[in-house]
Amino acid sequence: MTDITLALKLIHVLGAAVLFGTGLGIAYFMWMAHRTGDAATIAATARVVVIADAIFTASAVIMQPVSGALLAWSLGYRLIEPWIIVSLALYLLVGLCWLPVVGIQIALRNLARAAAASGTALPARYHRLSRLWFALGWPAFLGVIGIFALMIWRPQLW
Repeated sequence: MTDITLALKLIHVLGAAVLFGTGLGIAYFMWMAHRTGDAATIAATARVVVIADAIFTASAVIMQPVSGALLAWSLGYRLIEPWIIVSLALYLLVGLCWLPVVGIQIALRNLARAAAASGTALPARYHRLSRLWFALGWPAFLGVIGIFALMIWRPQLW
């Protein structure tokens, strides 16, 4: 393996770790803040979560397909390998879950901030959005695990 291939592999693995780790961390902290029911706690946590998503997750989302394509090319894989096609389909599914989650997190932050500022309870819309946020997290989380499995085993699917 050449040095460039090893560097691409490192970049790709680090990007995957950032995607998975940031996603899991964000989910954990948002869920724990939500469980308190305290609008100020939720607003403060969501503020940091939105920033983390913008800096870390968004960067990794861009880096992964680029580093993956370059890595596949350097290792002699074609982008039409079945495990790569399924990985990309899962990546698209994860992205389709993640994009609305970003908007939901911003809305949750704003709703919690407004409730904390006014001293009122979290509105019904907050609770509806929170359930949707939770529901969208599961296919994204499982999709990332599926991508990891495909990258490790590279099965011949068809």
